[in-house]
Amino acid sequence: MNMATKNDIFQEFLKEYLANNRGGKGKILDHVTAVTKMHRKAVIRKFAAKQMKDPCEQEGRGRKTYYTPDVTSALKTLWQAANEPCGELLHPMIFEYVTILRRDGMWLDELRNPHSDATTIKLLAMSAETVRRRVSKFLKVRGKKRGISATRPSHLKAIIPIFKGPWRGLSPGHCQLDTVAHCGNTLLGDFIYSVNATESATYWLVLRAQWNKGQRATVESMKEMQRRLPIRWLGAHPDTGSEFINWVAKEWFDSENIDLTRSEPGKKNDNMYVEERNGHVVRKYLGYLRLDDPLLVPLVNEMYEVLADYLNHFQAVRRTIEKKRVGAKYVRKYEKIAKTPYQRMLEHSEVPVDTKQELRNKHEQLNPLLLKQQIDTLLTRMMKNRSMRMPPKR
Repeated sequence: MNMATKNDIFQEFLKEYLANNRGGKGKILDHVTAVTKMHRKAVIRKFAAKQMKDPCEQEGRGRKTYYTPDVTSALKTLWQAANEPCGELLHPMIFEYVTILRRDGMWLDELRNPHSDATTIKLLAMSAETVRRRVSKFLKVRGKKRGISATRPSHLKAIIPIFKGPWRGLSPGHCQLDTVAHCGNTLLGDFIYSVNATESATYWLVLRAQWNKGQRATVESMKEMQRRLPIRWLGAHPDTGSEFINWVAKEWFDSENIDLTRSEPGKKNDNMYVEERNGHVVRKYLGYLRLDDPLLVPLVNEMYEVLADYLNHFQAVRRTIEKKRVGAKYVRKYEKIAKTPYQRMLEHSEVPVDTKQELRNKHEQLNPLLLKQQIDTLLTRMMKNRSMRMPPKR
């Protein structure tokens, strides 16, 4: 029982309590104690405090709560629609989410009633720090888990130049590449790989699933990713894995006039953007389960198409400005204002005007909550199909 309800109970019985004799007061105390679950002495003191209270005195001390529970409920609605990000990434997206959900009649509370105008005005006025504090109470504690590395150095790496940066200042179209193995706890046998391409200037993300990581399968994935990238692909930067560093892939990159470079072996920070997206996207949505059924590949790719629209248009990202080691820890500084890859595309001066207009036209047709629901539905179908094809336990 909350404090407001308890105060109402004491206010209701106060006059009757003060007017009764000892026996009558005892019965009222029994009833109030049973309802409020308070100690009998605490109930007596509460009645005494109510009796001595000045009726002209303002209720409670300090400032009244401005962001009331209805505002917190509206914030949680957006937080869930944005797939539970931290407050720093949610705050710059609040206005756009509210605008789209209102447009499509989906700006509803838990009882399926529209959030009031007063609630919405307070939510839009909420500062980044207030959003961060409130969202921190929503966040779930998630255990950290690491996957198994499937990178095997290629013998061809000697003819592919190493590129260590700087990445800032490059024209849009330079993508970092990597694969993620959905192998569970063993690399034995066949299973699905995810190919991840992250554009360095705008954080634009393209994902593709394939069966194993053969050279030709990887090239076919990159052909599809090139088609889905809204700008011209200028440079490809994988690690030293043999799925990218081979003659088949090199010939394809050369035929498409895409500059091929690689990171230094053992230096993950050379591929920092794509490595970050591996954990924040691929592992977040598909986890560490073993996906060893080739029939799941089309379903994963269908989910990736919806997921790419959701992340590129409605998930804000903060770029790391500085990273330095202090003692045994790394201290990072980030951009103050998080932006979506879509916003970065529109703001970049080297992205063609026609491309920006195409992105605007597509953005106006998207709804983050509907995309989130589609992703959840496809993930449920994928897990259901996976469980149906798993061999029975002995």
